[in-house]
Amino acid sequence: MEDWVTIKNLKSKNPEMGTRKIADLLGVSRNTVRNALKNNSGPEYKRSNKPNPDLEPFYDLINQYYWQKRFKGSRILNEIKSKGYKGSQSAFYRYFSTIKDKTSKSYHPYETGPGEQAQFDWSPYTVWIENLRTRVYLYGYILGFSRYIIFEASMSVHQGSVFEALENSFAELGGVPERVQTDNATCFVTNASKEQFKWNSRYLTFCGHYGFKPTRSLPGHPWSKGKVEKPFSYLETHFIQGGQFESFEDFYSKLKEFQDVYNQRVHGVTKAAPEQLFNKEKETLLPLPAIRYVSVKEEVRKVTADCLISFNGNRYSVPWMFATKMVWIKVSKGYFLEIYSQSNKLIARHKMSLEKGQVIMLNEHYRGHKNEHGNWKRLVTMFNQRYPDKTVFLDKLQAQKRINARYHLGRILEIGSYYKPQQVTQAINAALEYNVFNFYFLQGYLENHFQHDIQIPESLQMRQTYYQDISVIRDLNSYALKDGGPYEA
Repeated sequence: MEDWVTIKNLKSKNPEMGTRKIADLLGVSRNTVRNALKNNSGPEYKRSNKPNPDLEPFYDLINQYYWQKRFKGSRILNEIKSKGYKGSQSAFYRYFSTIKDKTSKSYHPYETGPGEQAQFDWSPYTVWIENLRTRVYLYGYILGFSRYIIFEASMSVHQGSVFEALENSFAELGGVPERVQTDNATCFVTNASKEQFKWNSRYLTFCGHYGFKPTRSLPGHPWSKGKVEKPFSYLETHFIQGGQFESFEDFYSKLKEFQDVYNQRVHGVTKAAPEQLFNKEKETLLPLPAIRYVSVKEEVRKVTADCLISFNGNRYSVPWMFATKMVWIKVSKGYFLEIYSQSNKLIARHKMSLEKGQVIMLNEHYRGHKNEHGNWKRLVTMFNQRYPDKTVFLDKLQAQKRINARYHLGRILEIGSYYKPQQVTQAINAALEYNVFNFYFLQGYLENHFQHDIQIPESLQMRQTYYQDISVIRDLNSYALKDGGPYEA
C-alpha cells in the first residue's frame, strides 16, 4: 500500500518521469510501477480460495446440517469433529461464513447483582417421542448474575404446570431471588395495559408464598428478558433438532443431562461457567419456605371399594389401603397423574391415558386387597415374629372380633409392611390403651401419626431435586369435588 501511494505521488508531481526511473528510485520492479499507475485503488490482500484439505471432505455434510437441519455453527463443528475433522476452528468458521445467512441481532444485556433477579419463560417444541411427533413445552429459569439455568419440561402450559416449573426451579437451586421477571401471559397478568395493569391474583399469592417480587417485561420489549430467551435458541439447535426419545421420561432425563453440560460452558458475557458463578450467587438467595405451594389445579376424589378413582374419563388405581377414602390429585408436567393421601404423601403416580374409558391398574396396588392370608395359626406366628411381647393384643382381637378376627389380623399384617415395626408397635399400644381391636383403628392411627413407605415404580420415577415430603397449605375439606377444581387460567 505504501509503494502504491509513493508511486502515485511521484508520477503526479513528475508527469515526465518514466516507469524505469520510478522503479530505480523505489527499488521495485517496473511491473509493480505499471500496475500501480493503472489501478485507481490500493492493492488488497485476498486469501486464496484453495480448498482446505482437512475440511474439504466435510463440505457436503456441513451444507446438509445447515440448510436441511438448520444447525448452528457450533453444533455443526461438534458434529464434524465427532466424525473425524482434525482441522482448526478458524478454518471451519471461514468456510461457514461463506454459506450462512448474513442476518444477525444484538442487544446490550442488563446486568444484575447476585440473588437480585431471575428470568422465566417457556417455548413449545415438536419432539419425536415414542416415534410420534409430540408437543412439549420447555420452561427456562435463569439467574441473572450467574446465568445458571434450569430447564423443565411439561406436556401442558396451564397455570398449574407453569407454577410447578417455577417451584421445581426454586427447589433445585435451593433458594429464591429478590424478583422474577416474566412476560405478560394470563397466568401472570390479568390485564397487561399500562393504564389498567393488573397481576393475576393466584400468581400474587404464589409470589407471597415464596417471598419474591414479581416484575414483567412490557409488551413489545422482548429484549428485557433476553437472558432467558437466548438459551432457547441453543437448546433447540443442540438438543431438540434431530433428537429421538424413547419416552417422556427419557426426554426429561436427557434434558437434565443437557442442562448440566450447559451450565458448565463458559458464558460469552460473564467469561465464566454458570456453575462456577452460581457457587457465589446461591449464598444470596432467599431461603425456601417449609412447604410447597400446591394450591394449583388440585382436585379431590373418593377412592372406590375396588381401589379406583376417576379422572378425565378414565379410572386409575390407588393402593388398597386407601379404598373408600378421600385423596387429592394433581397433574404433574401435563403427563403424570399424581395421587396424594390425606397425610399429604405421594401414594401413586400414573402416566395419563390419552384415550377415554380406560382403566389403568398397577398390580402392587392390590397386594393384600381381599386376599386370603392363611389360617389363624399361621397369621399369629407372623404377628409374633414382627411384634414380640404383644400376644395380649391377639387375645383381645380374637375376643372382640370372634367372627372375622382372621380377616382383621391379615389386614393389620399387610398394612404393617408399609410402616416401621416400632411405629406399628406404637399403634398396637394405643389400641390396648383405648380397648379398640380392629384393623381400621390401627390404619387410622398409623396414617395420622406416621408417613407410610409406598414405593413409586421405577418406570414412573423422575429426577427429583425438590421437597421430598409434600405438605399442603389447607385441609382437604376446602377443595372442590368437581372437575377443574379451584383453578384459574
